[in-house]
Amino acid sequence: MNKDKIIISAALTGAATNRTHCPHIPYTPEEIGEEARRAVEAGACIVHIHAREDDGTPSWRTAVFEEISKEVRERCPDVIINYSTGAIGLTVDERIAHLPVTKPEMAAFNMGSMNYAIFSRRRKQFLWSGVFENSFDTMSGVVTSMKENGICPEMECFDTGHIRNAEPLREMGLIPDNACYSLVMGVLGGIPATVENLIHQSKQVPDGAFWQSIVISRIQWKLSAQAAILGGNIRVGLEDNFYLPDGQMVTSNGALVDQAVKLVRMIGREPATIGETREWLKIDRIS
Repeated sequence: MNKDKIIISAALTGAATNRTHCPHIPYTPEEIGEEARRAVEAGACIVHIHAREDDGTPSWRTAVFEEISKEVRERCPDVIINYSTGAIGLTVDERIAHLPVTKPEMAAFNMGSMNYAIFSRRRKQFLWSGVFENSFDTMSGVVTSMKENGICPEMECFDTGHIRNAEPLREMGLIPDNACYSLVMGVLGGIPATVENLIHQSKQVPDGAFWQSIVISRIQWKLSAQAAILGGNIRVGLEDNFYLPDGQMVTSNGALVDQAVKLVRMIGREPATIGETREWLKIDRIS
């Protein structure tokens, strides 16, 4: 694939935020399907999705993932679907139960254990805190399911050690050559979101491997530009950031993708098409 092209992913709805934080976060399968359509029409090739119940609470029911797949495919037949497998307090089997049923082309694969929290500087207290367990045994179980179902792992690396955790799994034959590195920055418990840290993280990725930045909060725009300059790819979306570069709260994932397209064109790159993305990542339609 032409390295002047850049893959834009859209994280449509996370698990930690709700409509008290941003009223435009989609909850239902139909709403998620509509947000996928808006993101794809704006230029996204991959949609990363967490399932939710209709009231917005996180869901791991396979039936919900199936309904989301239906709604997304009706609107975006060719988009690459990337489902979450990350959760706190669930067994490996519960985290991956939807994969063999829905068979997304990609799935998020969390690359190490960490403290995971939301801290209020104003209140001087934790609003939420937990331990995100991803031992090598857990990771082996998750990625084995991906391998058995032909799913490309999207390796979410919240710190430098997480990037290296791929090495033994690759030696074991569990991680394929087309697995993707996501450099997640700005989560409390993980590496801070700075230009210097992004440069450092990008240098840890094996030569020739796909990598993208995932940056939490409004600094996303600055570091997305930096990632694009460094030759990486970028993810935007309501899971990560609610605001446009001018500080205005966004009303859809499509608006965030539209800004990402403008950003990458300003620095001389061009958004990849879905077909180009599939070719580059060696991802066939399996769902």
